Amino acid sequence: AGIGKCVAMDMARRNARTILACRSRERGQAAVEEIRAATGNPAVLLRLLDTASLASVRAFASALLREEPRLDVLVNNAGTTGLPFAITSEGLEQTFATNYLGPFLLTNLLLG
Repeated sequence: AGIGKCVAMDMARRNARTILACRSRERGQAAVEEIRAATGNPAVLLRLLDTASLASVRAFASALLREEPRLDVLVNNAGTTGLPFAITSEGLEQTFATNYLGPFLLTNLLLG
């Protein structure tokens, strides 16, 4: 939704292979279908990623590096605010993990 979806739409309009990394399979798949229909680009894909989970980030990065021959653009757009204080299963504060640690780890894992 929001800025991330707009960026993905623009990339797909430019005929780029576009991978949406989403936490929710249902919302992500709905966005994929909407972007494909609006752009005519069938190369819009969904991959699951929860940036609050460093294990999810590592699994996503590993699969992406294995499946994709190259990565030209990475847009880190995950973010949350206003959630009640919570600790992830990895012992991290959830908002900090989602907004900073997860995207930082993802970027570093994909740098190559």
